[in-house]
Amino acid sequence: MKMKYLALFSIITLIGCQSKKKELVVTDKSSKPNVIIVITDDQGYGDLGVHGNNIIKTPNIDSFYTESSHLTNFHVGPTCAPTRAGLMTGRYANSTGVWHTVGGWSLLRENEKTLANMFAEAGYKTGGFGKWHLGDNYPFRPEDRGFQETVMHGGGGVQQTPDYWDNTYFNDTYFHNGKPEKYEGYCTDIFFDEAIKFIETNKDEPFFCYLAPNAPHGPYNVPTKYYDLYKDLDDAVLADTQKRFYGMITNIDDNFGTLRRKLKALDIADNTILIFMTDNGTSAGYYNKKGKITGFNAEMRGTKGSEYEGGHRVPFFIHWKDGKINTPKDINTLAAQIDILPTLADLCGIALPKDHLALDGQSIVPLLRGKDTLNTRMLVTDSQRVQNPRKWKNSAVMQANWRLINGKELYDISEDIGQATNIAPENPEKVNEMKAFYEQWWSQVSKDFNEEIYFKIGSKNENPITLTAHDTHGKETMQPWNQIQIREGKIGSGYWSVDILEEGTYEVALRRYPIEANLGINSSTSKITTTEIPGLEKAIPEGKNMQYTKAFIEFENQLKVETEVEKDASSADFSVDLKAGKTKFFANFVDAENQSNIAYYVYIKKI
Repeated sequence: MKMKYLALFSIITLIGCQSKKKELVVTDKSSKPNVIIVITDDQGYGDLGVHGNNIIKTPNIDSFYTESSHLTNFHVGPTCAPTRAGLMTGRYANSTGVWHTVGGWSLLRENEKTLANMFAEAGYKTGGFGKWHLGDNYPFRPEDRGFQETVMHGGGGVQQTPDYWDNTYFNDTYFHNGKPEKYEGYCTDIFFDEAIKFIETNKDEPFFCYLAPNAPHGPYNVPTKYYDLYKDLDDAVLADTQKRFYGMITNIDDNFGTLRRKLKALDIADNTILIFMTDNGTSAGYYNKKGKITGFNAEMRGTKGSEYEGGHRVPFFIHWKDGKINTPKDINTLAAQIDILPTLADLCGIALPKDHLALDGQSIVPLLRGKDTLNTRMLVTDSQRVQNPRKWKNSAVMQANWRLINGKELYDISEDIGQATNIAPENPEKVNEMKAFYEQWWSQVSKDFNEEIYFKIGSKNENPITLTAHDTHGKETMQPWNQIQIREGKIGSGYWSVDILEEGTYEVALRRYPIEANLGINSSTSKITTTEIPGLEKAIPEGKNMQYTKAFIEFENQLKVETEVEKDASSADFSVDLKAGKTKFFANFVDAENQSNIAYYVYIKKI
């Protein structure tokens, strides 16, 4: 068996991923390695014991570090969805239509191909568990993008607007292959358990498992026993929110340990490529509030959302015993999430997905084999989070240890990890070189910025379709994107870009609450309190009665109609005849004072 894998690597290291795009190096199905990617949400580089954090308890991931190669200069997007778009496609997120986390720009364009497409086409079983955040409607759902088995929440996190109503991280309803299903237990435990069930079922054939827990993303709901590990620490060491955040990470660590033990018990650990990484800088592991510092950030500047190092440099550990990637090794060459797809194609000896667009990432297999072939490359990461991307906004151009920030500030992080001293004036040639690279990059990724991404209305694959305010285009910050905002009655505005596939009659229902809430438009809903969740003593608030009197819809250049909101009605209903084509769709309620607010939930069905 060892000789078989040595022969495999002789082939792989001689053939670049691009040159073997349409040929399979490994033809024996039984010899293909399994692949598991564990990607946590909002956990930063400093949120691990092995990276110097002497407070957090992560013994299982720390142990995994001692058996892995580590990319110490590994970068992602500063926020969730862009990182996932780049990871899934091997392409810069801005090119894929994903540069925001809400507002209609977290939907992966239809023509993009994913890791799951790649593995499914190569004969792998594919499963995704936890967070997707690249679209909750056809054709953007994970089950539309190559995943054969999924258990995932909606939106960018549990308790966001597209997620099932009243999820709290405990005993929630998630979407099993797109259908709501009730689960018992804590969210992270459930996603790991479901992933393990998928692995057990498919242990005798190659599988790809994408395990993406929503933790430790806010609202930082955590089982009491994990909060208790940190609750007695002085507030000068960790703020209360950080104690819950750290507890969520220790819970992840326990589940990661369970996963590794299961792989060994199933006798598949040695031929499984296991990756641990995170999706952006820490959201709560490090606070600097008016000079009062709590937590740990590995001396880096910036946290989640920042263009500085702490916003996008994250852990990346990879292990594959049969592939001789099982001893501790630091790899300091610059790499990024866009490298993962070509790297896995290379390691597994499989082709890139059919019709895949031009890659931006490169295989790092030479780095894993001790050959530094990428030491002069440049990469860009940025944080847009706007409707219309702006040049140089929150950007970092990277080359080795050089960082050009926003086109103006230059740092050498080998000498200045905290990015405290701007050395741009002393290095004009390096600044100009990196600016020139950014100009080329911007020209490439901005080509399709004006190309809308459309929800499919009347598709046989999703009829009715559910639209939520999370995904509306409009003014910044005007998308009510989580259920707390829905309960509080946050004012929103904007429109959905829709593609009406067939001319015909359609039923359109506007709701204040989602259909599963079974509440009237002008109802309030009770607050949620529980002692099971530390920090929830203040409760999830009562749903506000908005006192709506009218509702209207508009399909631009087709029709605009309104109706009265009937007493005790759960929805404002319309029956309209629509022509096929792409248009903007508006849906709003109006209250007694004639103030308009977006309909948080809309259901459209072709008759």
